[in-house]
Amino acid sequence: MNLDEYRASDATELARLVAEKQVTAVELLTLARRRAADVNPALNAIVAAIDEADAQAADPSLSGPFAGVPFLIKDLAQDYQGHPTSCGSRSLSKLPAAEHAHVTRRFLDAGLVIFGKTNTPEFGAKGITESTLFGPARNPWDPGHTPGGSSGGSGAAVAAGVVPAAGANDGGGSIRIPSACNGLVGLKPTRGLSPFGPAGGEQMFGMAVQGVVSRTVRDAAGLYDAIVGPTPSSVYTTPTPDTPFTSQIATPPGTLRIGFSAKSALTPTVHPEALAAVEHAAGILTDLGHIVEEIDPPYDDAALSRDFLTIWFASLASQVDDARRRTGAGDKDFEADTLAAAELGRSAGVVAAFSAFERVNDYVKSLSAFHDTYDYFLTPTLAKPPLRIGEISTPPLLQSVSRIMAKVHGGSIVTRTGMIDDLVEQNLGWVPYTQLANLTGRPAINVPLYWTEAGNSGGGLPLGVQFVGALGSDGGLLTLAAQLEQAAPWAHRYIDVAV
Repeated sequence: MNLDEYRASDATELARLVAEKQVTAVELLTLARRRAADVNPALNAIVAAIDEADAQAADPSLSGPFAGVPFLIKDLAQDYQGHPTSCGSRSLSKLPAAEHAHVTRRFLDAGLVIFGKTNTPEFGAKGITESTLFGPARNPWDPGHTPGGSSGGSGAAVAAGVVPAAGANDGGGSIRIPSACNGLVGLKPTRGLSPFGPAGGEQMFGMAVQGVVSRTVRDAAGLYDAIVGPTPSSVYTTPTPDTPFTSQIATPPGTLRIGFSAKSALTPTVHPEALAAVEHAAGILTDLGHIVEEIDPPYDDAALSRDFLTIWFASLASQVDDARRRTGAGDKDFEADTLAAAELGRSAGVVAAFSAFERVNDYVKSLSAFHDTYDYFLTPTLAKPPLRIGEISTPPLLQSVSRIMAKVHGGSIVTRTGMIDDLVEQNLGWVPYTQLANLTGRPAINVPLYWTEAGNSGGGLPLGVQFVGALGSDGGLLTLAAQLEQAAPWAHRYIDVAV
């Protein structure tokens, strides 16, 4: 197999070739590393090597549905024993993991050959991947633009053909945003379906979930088949599908009723390309025989975004405190934005976070009422095309102010200045659609149906669309994505990425 053949193959195909002894796991690992050496200097997608991959690839007993397929995991919440999980933070960059994360163990049990870890923003707290520790990850379609976040390194590596799929996780859009920026399939599964731990229980009270980004729907289906299900450290049991996802996607869905909207109270002026992306998807769905109707959003995304950040900041304060306790880290070991957000979380107090959680019930009820009429809610995944690198970076002067604010515990003062509203607009204004699924626990998927500038005829940057489903509709979302993949194929776009 040559490098072009490797890059043109998805994980399912590579596993078949290994099983049939047409290629070896060692040969595939060599090709993956060669591709990484070619593109990573430009993309900064991979930030750590895992040399145990050599022994794994050479092991004659290697088995599993993806035996021999090269793979990367995210350097956040996907621990690999003996290697630091930095979470994009200097504070954790020297602390080796005591054991594999459950999801890492399941990746290994599936036969995936893990040879590296991918770039992420500090504590996964942004929709871009531009940490101080590792520097910015870049989009293979145009390195001047972001690959999204927080699984941006994984998205860039897959889009660049280093691996056909990679580990990711999603606490506010961190699977779907990079998928939309890089032209990938990205399912955020139902709350509790994929495993967290054992180092800790579910993160952000179940808002964060483990998963993957991939080039093809069948890879997404097969990889989720490999990782879903409870563990002894699960907080609760979420029912797994009776029929494997790989079997479900083989049968097209019946006629679906889909409500769509690109409206956003948080971002009143949605970019024309984002509007075009969702309208293009609606047209394909109509041609496939589905009932597609434009509607008003079933929730107030501006209010939801504020509640989301209130919870997120409280969680970030806890993460910073935990990192200090475990490593003795000082303020210099954290980014200014992280310290500021954590201080805002502390100053808001427990009542603010609890009130935000209480309002989640309202979002759940609204979305449940929506699903009484519609199977899926279709939106753009992004309100504008992928941002340019540094576009929403905090200016140095404001970073200095943020550090002072954190040191003197001035969060309550800053709250009164309206800074939280500014942070909501800056950080979530270009991604106002993704937090709904995390707060409500519902599954949602990015499907890469559109490219900017040259529209759908080629060129430009990817700009995906999102479908949100009811609880447990993960298989249905994958089945719809498979139908769309057949109607409007995208895999051919991954052969000649620009770096």
